[in-house]
Amino acid sequence: MSLATILSRAQNGLAADPVRVEVHLAAGLPGLSIVGLPEAAVRESKDRVRAAIANCGYQFPNRRITCNLAPADLPKDGGRFDLAIALGILAASGQVPPQRLENLEILGELSLSGEIMPVQGVLSAALKAAAAGNRLLVPAGNFAEASLAQSAEILVSHHLGALCGALHEGNLQVQRTSPERPDSGPQPDVAEVRGQAQAKRALEIAAVGGHSLLMMGPPGSGKSMLAQRLPSLLPPMTEEEALEAAAISSIGPGGFDARKWGIRAFRSPHHTASGVALVGGGSSPRPGEITLAHHGVLFLDELPEFDRKVLEVLREPLESGSITVSRAARQSDFPARFQLVAAMNPCPCGYLGDSSGKCRCTPDQVLRYRGRISGPLLDRIDLQLFVPRVERETLTAAAAPAAESSARVRARVVAARQRQLDRQGKPNAALGPKELEQHCRPEPAAQALLETAMTRLSLSARAYHRVLKVARSLADMDAAATIGKAHVAEAVRYRELDRGQA
Repeated sequence: MSLATILSRAQNGLAADPVRVEVHLAAGLPGLSIVGLPEAAVRESKDRVRAAIANCGYQFPNRRITCNLAPADLPKDGGRFDLAIALGILAASGQVPPQRLENLEILGELSLSGEIMPVQGVLSAALKAAAAGNRLLVPAGNFAEASLAQSAEILVSHHLGALCGALHEGNLQVQRTSPERPDSGPQPDVAEVRGQAQAKRALEIAAVGGHSLLMMGPPGSGKSMLAQRLPSLLPPMTEEEALEAAAISSIGPGGFDARKWGIRAFRSPHHTASGVALVGGGSSPRPGEITLAHHGVLFLDELPEFDRKVLEVLREPLESGSITVSRAARQSDFPARFQLVAAMNPCPCGYLGDSSGKCRCTPDQVLRYRGRISGPLLDRIDLQLFVPRVERETLTAAAAPAAESSARVRARVVAARQRQLDRQGKPNAALGPKELEQHCRPEPAAQALLETAMTRLSLSARAYHRVLKVARSLADMDAAATIGKAHVAEAVRYRELDRGQA
């Protein structure tokens, strides 16, 4: 037989598109040519495949070999097709039985010795293979990730020679036992934060409704410490959310980590990050920080130090929960349903409004500093509060009362979030205009207060809706059926950042 077809999958963003690896042996000058829009890493596979086949004791055909990666208009990159190309050559030359490769999708990169190396994006491929009714062969190093797709039939191999031997003997077996996932270790606990009762309250509200949060305060007031503990307050991830997050981490830097299964992401990019680093991109689009924080927390420390153009790219995903990365060769859609938590100083020196009286910044300097953050972006942040410096007596008190643990706060968050899911099927922060009208109707006194606040604070329509969402979350925390005056009053306070009065 001089023609063989092997099934595989390409990685296009989060999509795992099917690819047919067609190998044809013909008379002519010996050589291997790969067609079908391969990028550099795919074109280089010819040398890896040749060496791997030879070092496993098989013969590389001394014929003209054409390898077509179909469809031809889909860009292919990476070393994920090495194993499929090698098996296609061996099947076309009669060195392995081709019938054993039917209904089998194959992923894997080859070393020169024939060892099968892990690749990225295996979880997405496993889910798609299961939907197509095919089995999936992956490197042994990818089994923990592929096994998360419980409906998929996963086969594993670590070496090309051993795989060919198993194909001859017909003893390729589907792996049925999922590997044990290592313990991720202890998570940061909100009980470790001394004082800051109002900030902890805001953190709990943010966790209940999935709201964005901005904390302003002097250096050392605990803003970063508070932000790092928000994931420990959030409800446990559902199976669907955990699969989405794992599929994203699989194609991100560092790949899939089994220790992070079911743990909400906490991403904290440096303020020198570019717009592409935040939203994703590249000639072969890869997810950015907002996608890597999907179903988790994106923390932007020193918010005014970020380039203003970089911050503006957050406006669309904050509203839509997704981002489309368009390049000349392809377009990729990435999910970006993250919780934004930001921290900033009140002025360039950081001590405006602090009881120490250290600040010497002029009003113009303060305005220029805060002007680095656009009004439209601030308008999209639900909760805004001033975080004062913790007094020395609070930090050094030996008999300080025990603070609430993350587990205790999380229990209240889970109960309040469940009320939202039972009522509307989504967190309050994700409500649309029609859903707001249906589920967030304040009592008459609360509506009057909200209208007064809207006039006095010059709130936009977007800010008005966000106040309603926060008030609805406060009502859910109190297990109240309707939004009361106290809920609106507290929600409005989180729209009026204290401009220097601690």
